Amino acid sequence: MDDKPWQLRIIDKSLKKKEKLRYLVAGMSLGPGAVALDLGCAQGMLSYYLRRRGGSWVSADQDLTNLKTTQGLVGTNLVQVGPVSLPFWGRAFDLVVLPDYLEHVADDDGLLAELRRVLKPGGGLIVVVPQTGKFHILHRLKATLGMKLEFYGHMREGYSLNDLSAKLGGAGFRPTAHKTYAKFFSEFFELVLNFFYIKFLAPDTTESLRDGHIRPTTAGEFSSRRGAFNLYSIVYPFVWLASQLDHLLFFLQGYSLIVWARKDRP
Repeated sequence: MDDKPWQLRIIDKSLKKKEKLRYLVAGMSLGPGAVALDLGCAQGMLSYYLRRRGGSWVSADQDLTNLKTTQGLVGTNLVQVGPVSLPFWGRAFDLVVLPDYLEHVADDDGLLAELRRVLKPGGGLIVVVPQTGKFHILHRLKATLGMKLEFYGHMREGYSLNDLSAKLGGAGFRPTAHKTYAKFFSEFFELVLNFFYIKFLAPDTTESLRDGHIRPTTAGEFSSRRGAFNLYSIVYPFVWLASQLDHLLFFLQGYSLIVWARKDRP
């Protein structure tokens, strides 16, 4: 459907984003009085669906470009933030969601301390990050292909479960559950798509974006690359089918990690 917002058209054809969204919203139900923070909203692809889980949401990002793009999709309650300092009152939120944001921040410990400050006692935190480990060989392939961390806007490759759990515990959070997703085949196809976009479609710009240049960031950028997107849409069913080979890798961890945690009282 051509009248569908371009951000939602992208997420419809994304292997990892759809899987991430499914796990984020599973079981998430916020009452009408609950207030939630979507930190690292990027182009608003996930924000659109998170806001449909109830409650009142604030979408935040470091980049004004991202916020303007997200505004066209979700409308209101958008805030520009710094890398660490958050312009919110203490104990303002019942829930904070960080969808692939922590790895973009140099002072990740400082950010976690800020998140504890703005969460209510017992409030929830959901963190999504790239997972690292000795069996994650595609991280080495990224380096071989010249896919630098700066292309993704990352300050670090990612976290192991032990590392992230230790950081959360040190910041006053109690991890309650975790899950990995995006195993070898999904991650491989995502890497191929990112490589193709960076090498052939990314705009020639010196603008530094918090989340890099691995996908369109504005409606105009998407429109100018519509032909490539339409071509990918044709082959997407075959890419999706091949990605289902991940189910055979039940003995492996995924390349993305989600950790659910609670703010320890008080």
